[in-house]
Amino acid sequence: MLQESSPNAFDGPGFIQWLRARLKSPLPGFAPEGRFSPRPVHGRNYAEPLTDPKLAAVLLLLYPKNGAWHIPCVVRPMTMPTHAGQIGLPGGTLLPNEAPAVGAIREYQEELGAGSDHVELLGPLTPIHVHSSGYRIHPWLGVAFQPPDFSINTHEVEGLLEIPLAHLMDRRNFGSQPRSHRGEMYESPCFSFQRHQIWGATCVILGELILLAEEYLALARRPDPSP
Repeated sequence: MLQESSPNAFDGPGFIQWLRARLKSPLPGFAPEGRFSPRPVHGRNYAEPLTDPKLAAVLLLLYPKNGAWHIPCVVRPMTMPTHAGQIGLPGGTLLPNEAPAVGAIREYQEELGAGSDHVELLGPLTPIHVHSSGYRIHPWLGVAFQPPDFSINTHEVEGLLEIPLAHLMDRRNFGSQPRSHRGEMYESPCFSFQRHQIWGATCVILGELILLAEEYLALARRPDPSP
């Protein structure tokens, strides 16, 4: 059984306990007019189901480093036929009949070389439908209470970014950038970290965690009504 003993400068162990319970209720999801959705949304509605999608899973892992929660993201190699150079969460295409939770852990191990014994899966986040690639991505939220021993697979990963959750929650590190798809210009929300821009499906998945974290902070700051 994992022990929740690591310090966390963000909000202490209560955040993880709250997430365990909160993930059993309806999630924020992806509103077309939401903060993390591209504009205009036409053809990029991550909530709109696909017909006969390809299936993938990713792991959004929280772990402590320097007293604060961090999230590992990967830099895709420039040699990849798709998503070259982009920032993503560890994950990939599911094997036939593979459960998303199993696939998320498998891909995490393959890409980042860390064992899974230290990972507790808290629950699934909202599946995301990527119309440009035809994938339905199943994100799973997990936690490790000790820093993982990463050893990246250089065939699939060019680099590892260890991003503080507090950095993503700082509105100064969030904005948008113009992009073009099939000749149409649109505004793509993105997080900035070091020299990187985190956009697209990864931005949306991280965005749902940010919405949950903001919900938790709002509750934590609410005055106690009891006398």
